[in-house]
Amino acid sequence: MKNWKIQQSIYHKLNQLHDDDLSLHDVKLDPEIIKNAILYFKTTELGWVYPAKSYVVGICYAKWLKQYFAENFYQSLNDPDLLFGNDPYFVIYEKDKNTYDEILNNIGFDFDETMGIIPDIKKYFIEEFLIDYE
Repeated sequence: MKNWKIQQSIYHKLNQLHDDDLSLHDVKLDPEIIKNAILYFKTTELGWVYPAKSYVVGICYAKWLKQYFAENFYQSLNDPDLLFGNDPYFVIYEKDKNTYDEILNNIGFDFDETMGIIPDIKKYFIEEFLIDYE
């Protein structure tokens, strides 16, 4: 088993309650995935709009798995357990390449991690993967 999967599993065994549990939030479903996903990289005002948020979290996680664990971006994005099975709206890259590619074409791989909801996602990633963040 890969190190990141072990660390993610340990985190979830030790932490049963999560503030991003979808049952705790007013989730809005909106089919405009690309538009909403791009907005997530720019603003915090969007709320809990799915499935766009799932695409954003998947992209962020794949990027940071590459950065912190030297994983291949696309292999990570193709892993159905990337989000630990906690997101019913998550779709792997192979099942929706066009949407992922369009989002990536707009935001780039080196997107600004200080904008939109990205800092919140990064904070959760750091906690979930047990990374000693300075």
